[in-house]
Amino acid sequence: MTQPDLCYIPYEDFVADVQQVASSIEAQGWAPDHIVGIGRGGLVPAAYLSHRTGISLLSVDYSSGVPSFAEELMAKLAGATAEGRRILIVDDINDSGGTIEALRKSLLDHGATGENVRVGVLIDNVRSAAKVDYRSRTIDRLHDKRWFVFPWEAMAEPSTLVEEAAAVPERLA
Repeated sequence: MTQPDLCYIPYEDFVADVQQVASSIEAQGWAPDHIVGIGRGGLVPAAYLSHRTGISLLSVDYSSGVPSFAEELMAKLAGATAEGRRILIVDDINDSGGTIEALRKSLLDHGATGENVRVGVLIDNVRSAAKVDYRSRTIDRLHDKRWFVFPWEAMAEPSTLVEEAAAVPERLA
């Protein structure tokens, strides 16, 4: 296996990315009632975005490997959107789109009102199967094979980061 190109994102760049997402939301004039951080990668950006915008933060753990764990929360979020509340789902990166598509499907399956759900990410892969509403920057996975390491992930051992990258070789090839 080829070693992944670990691209450590400096804290200052992370903060600038959160500011950019917040500015994009404000520029569109769409205000969510809740920001929903998706665990694990979206929790920290969502918390920062919540502080930056003053919008309340909710969280859903979708990376635990226990999909049923999040379903009760997804049903509650779907119900809230059906009642007219708006939610902004936040994740760190839209890479393959798998997480975002699964979240949208779950919300819709639980009766969500689609127009009350938007998605924001720090990094958006233009080739992703899922489309997002807000982003700080874009990449093209056809040409950009870096494995992005966000500030909170930098706490992990480098060998763990390499293992995580190796688990999705299609993003690196």
